[in-house]
Amino acid sequence: MADAIIRDETRADVCPVKALITAAFTGVRNSLQTESLIVDALRDAGSLAVSLVATRDGEVIGYVAMSPVSISDGTSGWFGLGPLAVVPDAQGRGVGSALVREALQRIRADGAAGCVVLGEPSYYERFGFAATPRLSLPGVPAEFFLALDFLGSRPAGGVRYHDAFSATP
Repeated sequence: MADAIIRDETRADVCPVKALITAAFTGVRNSLQTESLIVDALRDAGSLAVSLVATRDGEVIGYVAMSPVSISDGTSGWFGLGPLAVVPDAQGRGVGSALVREALQRIRADGAAGCVVLGEPSYYERFGFAATPRLSLPGVPAEFFLALDFLGSRPAGGVRYHDAFSATP
């Protein structure tokens, strides 16, 4: 990971990010292949709280997004992590982990109360995420919906992502 640079996404990154996300999610079990459409819709709605790229030798090799989520109990200040994507030949080399750490640091510095992610527990637990019966995402097995509470706010209820997450091809 030492040779990658993490920075904010720019307009020039939009097409490379779309290609990266498509390549990263091709063939992934449980993917509807809508991840790049989700990012486009979040970007168009102005709902990307964090939009970071990892570059190596000037090429985009990784991407992560953060967007606000709502919780049915009215708790505010929570965000959803994702999509997270790394080009296949750079996966397993720390690029994704560096992107997640930077994204979490940024929302935390901005006063976020916490973050949720839908993903593989064995990957996201290393950042402090854990399944919690207090938060749920309809239609998703509880063990794959994880939360990281920054302020001890302990919200409870259903989580709703931005409408962009309903994007269809």
